[in-house]
Amino acid sequence: MKCPFCSHENTRVIDSRPAEENNSIRRRRICDVCSKRFTTYEKVETIPLIVIKKDDNREVYDRSKIEAGVLRACHKRPVSAASVNVLVDEVETEIFNRAEKEIQSRVIGELVMNKLKDLDAVAYVRFASVYREFKDVNTFMDELKKVLDK
Repeated sequence: MKCPFCSHENTRVIDSRPAEENNSIRRRRICDVCSKRFTTYEKVETIPLIVIKKDDNREVYDRSKIEAGVLRACHKRPVSAASVNVLVDEVETEIFNRAEKEIQSRVIGELVMNKLKDLDAVAYVRFASVYREFKDVNTFMDELKKVLDK
């Protein structure tokens, strides 16, 4: 690691410890030439996940979009913010465990719906009505019947 003060290439690590809830490592270093100390952070670099939208456009994965959709579906429902966070974490874990560079937005939507179904039936129907773009009352009723049958 190059010293930020004198640009010498020999520095030593004098302390290492986890940082950011064990998602990175904080290292204290000292330069062998100027003896100044500095801190570096080491973090795993991930390849950005690309989401393929319904119209075949591609965009970088954005967790906040899932959160916003789930929060809208759970609006005025007895669902805590912690439950929403856990749901989004679970969906995100499933997405990244697939180890694919691209994923269809349809797959993400289905994952969210499956999780919402267990969390709150009304939130599930709200999310499904927007996600599946119900065209009329009959398709909406068909989805309601599926929920009531379970």
